[in-house]
Amino acid sequence: MICDREAAVNIFLGLRNVAHASRARNKLHAQVSDFAAYRATGEETNGFRWAGPGLGRISPHHHLLVEEESELRCVFPDRIRPGDCFLRRGGGRGAAPALGRSSDPTSPGTAPDSNEQALTDVAKAGVINCESGMSKPFDIELERLTGKASYSEVRSVAAGQRGTFFLETFGCQMNDHDSEKVAGLLLARGYQQVETPEAASMILYNTCSIREKAAQKVFSRLGEYREKQSEGKVIGVLGCVAQQEGEDIFKRAPWVSLVCGSASYSKLPQMLAELEAGNPRVTGLDTDTDETFETEVTRRDNPWRAYLTIIEGCDKACSYCVVPFTRGPERSRASDSILREVRQLAELGYSEVQLLGQTVNSYADPTARRMRFSELLLAVADVGGIRRVRFTTSHPSDFTADIVEAIEREPKVCDHVHLPVQSGSTSMLRAMQRTYSREEYLEKIEMIRRAKKPITITTDIIVGFPGETESEFGETLSLLDEVQYDSIFSFKYSPRPNTSSLSMSDSISEEEKGRRLAVLQDRQREIQAAKHARLVGDGFEVLSAENHGAKTSGLGIPPRTA
Repeated sequence: MICDREAAVNIFLGLRNVAHASRARNKLHAQVSDFAAYRATGEETNGFRWAGPGLGRISPHHHLLVEEESELRCVFPDRIRPGDCFLRRGGGRGAAPALGRSSDPTSPGTAPDSNEQALTDVAKAGVINCESGMSKPFDIELERLTGKASYSEVRSVAAGQRGTFFLETFGCQMNDHDSEKVAGLLLARGYQQVETPEAASMILYNTCSIREKAAQKVFSRLGEYREKQSEGKVIGVLGCVAQQEGEDIFKRAPWVSLVCGSASYSKLPQMLAELEAGNPRVTGLDTDTDETFETEVTRRDNPWRAYLTIIEGCDKACSYCVVPFTRGPERSRASDSILREVRQLAELGYSEVQLLGQTVNSYADPTARRMRFSELLLAVADVGGIRRVRFTTSHPSDFTADIVEAIEREPKVCDHVHLPVQSGSTSMLRAMQRTYSREEYLEKIEMIRRAKKPITITTDIIVGFPGETESEFGETLSLLDEVQYDSIFSFKYSPRPNTSSLSMSDSISEEEKGRRLAVLQDRQREIQAAKHARLVGDGFEVLSAENHGAKTSGLGIPPRTA
């Protein structure tokens, strides 16, 4: 592989926090293959050939690395040249890998020389040389990526040099994925993830405020760590509760050091630097941004399905919803960046990709390509190695026929649409400021039902919204009967800060809200039982996956880094 220092460091970062040597080798092979496509360009930087961060596909000519006990076998399609990087093992199975730089050309199919002197030369000229065991995580300091350091200055740093962290996540898939990116950022900065808050020097909670109970749970958790600050632990609150409560968190929990809202994640590296410099209180609460949260390293908890956020924030103004306040305005990620990451994921062995957004189908490509959401679905499905593409959550107002056509056309796009309705009553929908009527929503459902193949439909429903009458609740029950949803997510109305529904009279008792919720769920159970009974005897393709643990980061199978 031809690369400069930065490229070597990026590859090395990919090995971080991987417990099994075989998985690490596969990952290194995939990433090295990306750079190999640029080998023939012959460009040089400071005397070393440069490989751009492209997306070359693995081919028979890119079987770059083969390990066999202590031997290194290079199988480049042509001669190895000075500047080539390769993997070296020493000391038998389980020993640490090292990226080295070749000093002398060598014929393909052989080691740079099979004698010890050649390996010694390689070690001296190594781009990265890690002497830790493969089961240990590694780190390269971020400042090494700036281009100011020479090859010889790049060195290994034991993970955990800056400390350890525990990250617990509350809420939706977007929060789960945000936590994966936050964890990747911390790992790249030199922190080590641990399984318990007791073992951590930094405790972080990525929070959800969509319902009152979720926010209460966070403050309950914070109360458990009142004494931890005196032990030198850094406590941080991330996500929607952080944005919602802001600096008031410091008043309710003075032992907290970091408050960072979802819209400020892109500034998290600077906030971490402030904490490391000794600043006792750091905040990131700006929502006036056009930036999306992208990281070089993502610590993924699921080894088969990968989340990708394609749009952040929300421009809708639903009267009950706190998301526009906590996550800021809509801002879409560039299509070329999305597709580049999908290709990388496919090379790493991921077979399912789930595109995320508060209103995922409102995606607006900011590049000159102006790719529509339906076109993006097809482009993601077209990436080799990807077998399933999912997306959530869609807004009815932006759900168009071309999305249904994409599902019809491409078998890899899963036959499922999650289309939240919230209420079956037009008067309630107006009070909720949902921008559509019952009739307009049913037109979207009919559009989906007319598809050339069956498409599963799921939804969200709120009961007990301020002013909801028994008759209006009955309209929601009748909507269940008419649509015949495959599944629903249902909730009692919960007043949230900074929402317009707070000014409405919430005269419905919690007892009545609970009764309506039970009635709704009983009706849906009957519908689902009947639908499931009709499927008895049918065959379906399923993704078989081992249990990979709970939502709390740090538990489950060894994570993969992408």
